[in-house]
Amino acid sequence: MCGRRNEQGFTLIEVLVALAIIAVAMAAAIRVAGLMTQGNGLLRDKSMALLAAQSRLAELRLEGRFSNGTKTFNCDQGRLKLRCEQTLTGDGRLFQVNVQVLDASREAPPLARLQTQVRVE
Repeated sequence: MCGRRNEQGFTLIEVLVALAIIAVAMAAAIRVAGLMTQGNGLLRDKSMALLAAQSRLAELRLEGRFSNGTKTFNCDQGRLKLRCEQTLTGDGRLFQVNVQVLDASREAPPLARLQTQVRVE
């Protein structure tokens, strides 16, 4: 008796198509995870740079001595190698303070900028 076989399961083509779809989805997920990790690293570096700028401003206020000019110095934060550029301009009582923090290991835009005015009493 010749009849149609009642087989259950998937064909090889169906399995291969399903595997290809899963592979594309996994590749997209890995790419997104990589981008998120990269973004978190940059955010961490920017946060550390802002801390360095705020620390420099606090040091200036505690010193209480302000003089016009530009000064560049290392302001590393842990493993992060930073370079601070400080500019002071003023008339003796009121000073404009600009602090830029850059990544010392490469040429890139500043990670942080801080501008404020300080009154000397």
